[in-house]
This record gives sequence, C-alpha cells and structure tokens, in this order.
Amino acid sequence: MAMQRISFSEWLPDQPGLSGALTTASNVVSQSIGYGPLPLPVSIAASADETLYTLHTTQNAAGTTLLFAGGTTKVYQVSPVGAFTNVSGTTYATPVKNRIRFTQFGRSTVFANDADKIQYFDSGSSTAFADVAADAPIARYITVVRDFVVVANELVSSVRKPSRVRWSGINDETTWAFSQTTQSDFQEIPDGGNIVGITGGEFGLILMDNAIVRMSYIGTPFVFQFDNISRGIGCFEENTVAQYQGITFFLSADGFYMCDGQQVTPIGSEKVDRHFFATLTLSEIHTMSTAIDPIRKLVVWSYPTVGNKRKLLIYNFKTGRWTSADAVVDYLSDASTGDITLEQLDSISGSLDDLGQSLDSSAFIGGQHFLGGTKNADIFSFTGLPRTGLIQTGDIDVGAASMVKLAMPQIDNGSASVAVASRNRLDVEVVYPAAVAASDENRVSLRSQGRYHRISVTPTGDNWKNAIAVDVDIVPTGAR
Repeated sequence: MAMQRISFSEWLPDQPGLSGALTTASNVVSQSIGYGPLPLPVSIAASADETLYTLHTTQNAAGTTLLFAGGTTKVYQVSPVGAFTNVSGTTYATPVKNRIRFTQFGRSTVFANDADKIQYFDSGSSTAFADVAADAPIARYITVVRDFVVVANELVSSVRKPSRVRWSGINDETTWAFSQTTQSDFQEIPDGGNIVGITGGEFGLILMDNAIVRMSYIGTPFVFQFDNISRGIGCFEENTVAQYQGITFFLSADGFYMCDGQQVTPIGSEKVDRHFFATLTLSEIHTMSTAIDPIRKLVVWSYPTVGNKRKLLIYNFKTGRWTSADAVVDYLSDASTGDITLEQLDSISGSLDDLGQSLDSSAFIGGQHFLGGTKNADIFSFTGLPRTGLIQTGDIDVGAASMVKLAMPQIDNGSASVAVASRNRLDVEVVYPAAVAASDENRVSLRSQGRYHRISVTPTGDNWKNAIAVDVDIVPTGAR
C-alpha cells in the first residue's frame, strides 16, 4: 500500500479544482502550515434597547477597560458582566445606512455619525457623551492623525462637502476655529470623487471613490501635505475599511487591497475577488462590516450573500491566505472587556459548562482585544469553542481511472471525518457522500472510483489545533 499525502494548500476559489488549490476552507483560519480552528461567537452582553452596529474600547487612567456600543440613536457603556448603561448626551440622529464611528484621542473617545456634532467622552471624568465644542463639525468619518482629530466628508449648514478633510487644533480636540496659531484648518481634495473612508496614525490615508490620498504633517503654514498615491483605484464601500499597524485594508471596485501609505497592493486578485463579487448581494453592500483580529493576525469582512445569508471572508495578513466562514453575527467590530471576577461569572452563566468558552478566553481578561460583533441588540466575541470546519481539496488525478481506498487525516491534537467525491469527467457535478469518522487508529476505509477525486475533511475534537493534510491510498483500476 502506497499512501499519498495531500497537503492542505491555499484556498483559491477563483481557480479551477485541477490547480491543486483547496476548493473549500470554511470555518477555519489560515496558519503558517495548514489551517486552525475559528472560534464560535458567544454572547457577552445581551438586550440593549436598540440594534447595535459598532463597538469601541478604551482605558481610563486607572487602567480599567471601557467598552462602548453604538446604535443609531444611543451609545452605551457595557460593563464586564454585560450590563448596558446609556451614556448618550442626547438622542442621536444617525442616518439610515450609516453608523456611529469611534476613534481615540488621548483620554477622549470621540465619534462622528454624519448628523450630530462630533461627540466626546473623557474616560477620567465623563458620565455621558457631549459636543466636543459649540463649533464642532458634523462629519461622516473620523480618525486621529499625529496630534489632530481629523474628520472627512463634512456637513456644513446642511450642505454636503464630500471631498473635504478638516482637522482640530493641535493636541486639542475642542478647538475647530481656523487658525495659524492652533493649526486647525481644512482641505478640499479636488479629484478622486467623494471621500468614503479615512484612517490615521503617523499619516492619514484618505480613501476616495477613485483615488487614495496620503495626508502628511508638515507644520505651518500649510499644516498638512496631500499626495495622491493612487489614481483609478479607490474604495468601493465605506464599511470595508479596516486598519492595523499602519496598514489599511479596503474593497475597491475590482477587489480587495491593502495600502501602507506608499503602495496599493492587491490581496484578492486571482484568489477570492471573483468569488466575492459572484456571491455578493450588491443591493445590500452597505451592510458590510470589517474588523481586525490582532491575536490571530486576521482582517475579516462580513458581507451579504444570495439567499439573505451572511458570510465572512478572512484574510491572514501574515500568511497572505484566505478562508471563509458563516457570519453568525450581523456586524463585526473590535471588542474588549474589563476584568471579570469569579463572583461576576454568576451574572453571566449559572454553570461553567454553559459559558461556551474557556475561562482562559480573552473575553474574561481585562484589556485584551479580540474579534467581536453585534447581532440585533446583543454583543458577541469570537472566543468560543472551535466551529465545525470544512476543508475540501481540489481534483486529484493520477492520470487514469483509480480508486480511493483509505484516508488518514493529519489533524494536530484532533481527528476528522472524511468523504470522497469521485467523477470521470470534470463537467459532472461534485457530490459528496456522508462523511466517515476516523477509527481509533486514525483510518477511514473508503471505496470511491473515478478519474478525479476530491477529499472532504471535517476536523473533530474540542481542542484540535491544526489541520495539515490527508494521506490517501489511491490505486489504479484500469479501463475497458
């Protein structure tokens, strides 16, 4: 018996099955070698009195983590045990198809919602959000660049300024009067269309319909310099923008990209771009959301698919590989909670077995950021037990009719169930029979005949770590 090892290579849904790429990598995440489990989302706070869309975390001077959740009319502070406190300064009027967008400036959490003056909450003294100033702007997007709060796509006296970037006084989010002394000012960007997103840091990145512009601090009298680093490639949907350590990720009209402030690099071309647009419900694209999982080095997009379903596209920016998943939540966002005592756990669950996640989970460690999300009025964290993953190979062709007789899944700290779909022609539909669980000896007896074979592997075990490969015994059967 000669076993053949089929390593789990890259998932490339834009390529044919004979390319050697995986045809399915679902509910798993890419790792340096093979694929690891994607945790289930578990509820950490439930039943706010309106639908939630975004989350934001900060710490006060004492090091206590504060978690905020935004709807369309209210902002809530969420306690470590999931209690909601309304900390809105007023009833907000966030427009339909828009969301509250948070940023951090020193001790202040600041947000814009395209309807109200930008709001702030001082983590050391505030009990509710309030206008940052009487003359504070109304804007759609907000970030921090160097020592300035920066807003974009401004609303001035009910007149839209879609290509305007405006910034506060230096080191002062409360100063917005234009002044050479405070350096507060604005800039209209004449080409590139409307601004549809902005990210910050040492420099700003302004994402427009048809351009990407870098915003660099140069001091008075001009304060900022604006350089167009991409003409023709812009941002297709505002809710696809995410940033991690100076890298901005976004969706353009032809696929997914990342930008480091110097170059715009495609990350989905010939990999997932065609698959994404083929499965996207375009009329609902405004419901997309994006978040970073800093622990697993992932950027994750949630998007609407045909049949009123939601899917995740997951990009590991260290391995450069993609996977997919069922969304479960409606909107993705970053999250973090304060420290939770054992006594407070009683408020979350009456049984440790019903928690749905380990006590070592980052959801219970104060200040630890993790991938989170919202569904209706509830908040979730992706820190539960491993999901049921699914990995399916491309077509295996040994050059003649053959039979798959045995499979041995290679799953670190776990096992798997295996199924084989065989066919004689590539234009025949791929149909998998019921999967068979591996024996105690890690063997799956099979008998599947054809010219082309695809192997389907479902990793099993609550603590499996890495799905690496599947060993198969394939023997020629000849032909008449």
